[in-house]
Amino acid sequence: MKNRNLKHSDNWETPGWLYDELDAEFGFDFDPCPICFDEITPEKDGLLIAWGKRNFVNPPYSRKLKDAFVKRAVDVANDGNLCVCLLPVSTSTILFHDVIQPNAKDIRFIRGRLIFKGVNTFGEAVDHTVKGARPMHDSMIVIFDGRE
Repeated sequence: MKNRNLKHSDNWETPGWLYDELDAEFGFDFDPCPICFDEITPEKDGLLIAWGKRNFVNPPYSRKLKDAFVKRAVDVANDGNLCVCLLPVSTSTILFHDVIQPNAKDIRFIRGRLIFKGVNTFGEAVDHTVKGARPMHDSMIVIFDGRE
């Protein structure tokens, strides 16, 4: 059973091959989610600063931040921009049914589990490419596109 008392890390790096593949398709000009969320300043806070026209968004997976970034992505897309989000698959949630599904232009489920690098709940560096280290979530690409 998951220990909900552990502090979970939001510092997980997007697999390079996936970012490159999506960037080739969409031509990103902005990423509102810095790799290290421990060093957020008001000038770097993706929930406060202006986003670009073509955004790649791999938000932290902690619930409050994930929900906030997804809702912001919808708002940015509604202003005529593109937001491509890498998210954990969680299709039973209010966020999925009330925000993602009605606003997404496309939802792509990724086969298998992505391999992330980051810091686990014990502050240890984890490389999921190492045998035995498994990611917790399936992933999906959600595209919010208000350019049309």
